Amino acid sequence: MNIQILKYFLTVAREENFTRAAEILHITQPALSKQLKILEEELGKKLFTRKSSGIKLTAEGILLKNRAENLVELSDKIVEEFRAMTDVTGGEIYFGLAESYQIRYLAKEISLLKKIYPNLHCHITSGDTEQVIDKLDSGILDFAVLAETPDFYKYNFLEFPEADVWGLIIPADDKLSEKNFIQFEDLIGLPLICSGQAWRKEISKWCGGKINELNLEISLKLSYNGSIFVREKIGYLLTFDKIIDVSAGSGLVFRPLFPKLETPLYLVWKKYPTFSPMSEKFLNQIKKSFAEKKP
Repeated sequence: MNIQILKYFLTVAREENFTRAAEILHITQPALSKQLKILEEELGKKLFTRKSSGIKLTAEGILLKNRAENLVELSDKIVEEFRAMTDVTGGEIYFGLAESYQIRYLAKEISLLKKIYPNLHCHITSGDTEQVIDKLDSGILDFAVLAETPDFYKYNFLEFPEADVWGLIIPADDKLSEKNFIQFEDLIGLPLICSGQAWRKEISKWCGGKINELNLEISLKLSYNGSIFVREKIGYLLTFDKIIDVSAGSGLVFRPLFPKLETPLYLVWKKYPTFSPMSEKFLNQIKKSFAEKKP
């Protein structure tokens, strides 16, 4: 098995059609089919079933797709890092980010570094803790930003200067918007929108064991998407302060939870990392910056 064949496989899996995949890959359809037949023979498993409109992944195909995505990403990262070794003006850094207004601290440090190294390139993905940590452990990411306490035995970390404050995003014309803060009793009977991870952890803890009395209407990963549902009055979004536009004219307001609920944010990296020179420079710079911001 080689990386090029995995790239062929992923293109077919994404397009669900051999003809379209062959056009994208700039090879003939028979050649593409032959390569994937070789892959199936090597693995001893059928990866696709053919339909009239294209193809569908088998259970084994889905498993390979999940594994191959990480392998191809890691391969691409290795190639980019070796290319950057001869470039004294830049390099590559890979981040996996949680949603928080405190990402501005990270963005500021990247901006400062880019003034010194104009060919610095950042690769950024977003996701919940499970998705981001999987990529960090696989070596695809250099750093992760997590909205939960990291495993001290596996990772090194820096805590961001502030903590994120939880609250409720409410339509501006809703009666709840008249309140200065939101208590547990205010949430009973409401169609709530929240990330599944936060619902199980932070929100459940804040509820004091009464989470089953609340109704999670929509579970999602990105708060911006949740705010769209709030604007359509489908539900109320539990999220951090300062990541959704609640300015005058936005049609939305933010009201903090009471008792106050806060979540620290962490910059995390592996205990024994293999950093590129640019990742090392970034880490040294942000360590110094965060140390200066400590009270």
